[in-house]
Amino acid sequence: MLTLEKPFEIRFSEIDMMKVVWHGSYPLYLEDAREAFGEKYGLSYQRYMDENIFAPIVEMKINYKRPLMFGMKPVIKITYRPTYSAKIIFDYEIRDSLSGDVCLTAYTVQVFMDRNYQLIWYCPKFYEEWKQAVGVA
Repeated sequence: MLTLEKPFEIRFSEIDMMKVVWHGSYPLYLEDAREAFGEKYGLSYQRYMDENIFAPIVEMKINYKRPLMFGMKPVIKITYRPTYSAKIIFDYEIRDSLSGDVCLTAYTVQVFMDRNYQLIWYCPKFYEEWKQAVGVA
């Protein structure tokens, strides 16, 4: 199982007047986790660009469990979910590092597109090679 945990700071600009993180900030936390995962495991956005591939998100499910509040020290965990389909699925969990409380669970699904914005129905060669290299093929 490929996973990564990343602590992050809640910025003042991400909260509302109740000191609660605005719901629109959470997708940005997921994005930060995907970038960190890509850097660690060799599946960076730069690699997609080098391969002339886009990988847009086509599905995002977020389950808010407890509010994140200004001053908390959260940690996001991202886990790659293997699939035979031509898509990339990640599961996420955000928890408070002090209490251990789970504040959010989520998943995203990305597909592959070529530079003409056409859906690619098969796993690109570089992605198949990556899955074999990291042991998830």
